[in-house]
Amino acid sequence: MSDFDRLCKEFEKMDPLTYSAVIKEKSVGILTALSAITKNGIDGMTIYADFILCSIAADGKLSKEEFSVLQPSLCLLMGKDVTYEDARSMFKELGLDRSKDYKEVMDLMVDILGLVSQELKDDIITVCMMVCAIDGRISFREKRWIRRLIE
Repeated sequence: MSDFDRLCKEFEKMDPLTYSAVIKEKSVGILTALSAITKNGIDGMTIYADFILCSIAADGKLSKEEFSVLQPSLCLLMGKDVTYEDARSMFKELGLDRSKDYKEVMDLMVDILGLVSQELKDDIITVCMMVCAIDGRISFREKRWIRRLIE
């Protein structure tokens, strides 16, 4: 078993309290770093929100279960209440419901990761993996998406 597969299994089995603590800790650091490298800080929040939304959509769907776990973070990132319907609309606006448009968003995300430090990249990928593991399983499509971020 590869280190990647072992790490996926660890995230799939993570208890909710540990999961929340790690996501919170990593998110604060990521938001601080992304805001520092953007001109107005808001762009850093938008970039991070895009990573979260793409992580949720990596398996091609936004389940209510995934949304309910991430809703507080999305509300914080967006600076307003975000409903399940709002999140679904954001997916559509970002093109995450169409594979061709999703590829363009993914290419942009990979480019962004190439501009940040290795530590920040590792933290962003860790959060993305954890988001994919919310439902207790990281699917083949999600693993393929994460591997592309890593490369």
